[in-house]
Amino acid sequence: MRLTTLCYAENAGRWLMMHRVKKDADENAGKWIGLGGHLLEDETPEECVRREVREEAGLELRDLRLRGILTFILPDWGNELTFLYTAKAEDLPLPECAEGVLQWVPMDRVMDLPLWEGDRVFLPLLQSGSPFFSMKLIYAPGGVLLETSLSENPEA
Repeated sequence: MRLTTLCYAENAGRWLMMHRVKKDADENAGKWIGLGGHLLEDETPEECVRREVREEAGLELRDLRLRGILTFILPDWGNELTFLYTAKAEDLPLPECAEGVLQWVPMDRVMDLPLWEGDRVFLPLLQSGSPFFSMKLIYAPGGVLLETSLSENPEA
């Protein structure tokens, strides 16, 4: 199982999003997603998410908060365990990114974008300030969401 991070950095009611339109053979092609990536050997999830946002957007995160853990069951690409974060970031000019187009998107417009169906399930939890949660998202081949299960405050 792959270990990854995903962060929705916020500034003035907007989330920093990436429109994945630049890479060949991209499992996220055409989708809008938060920033993050794969953990390197000997790297903590917090170190990973900070490094990825720095590499992709040139931004330093503050008020980093682990909001949930996502378990993706993806028959096309392999299963993934994702550490889901929110944070604050400065509204600085965004650089060119090799993986996609970066843009600050008003939070109330995010659901209008082409997203993974599972993102439509967990993003409202981030927006509402829901407590820490664990969510399992099961996809069919081709990326169709089959099932979700949510455990709010799983440590209780």
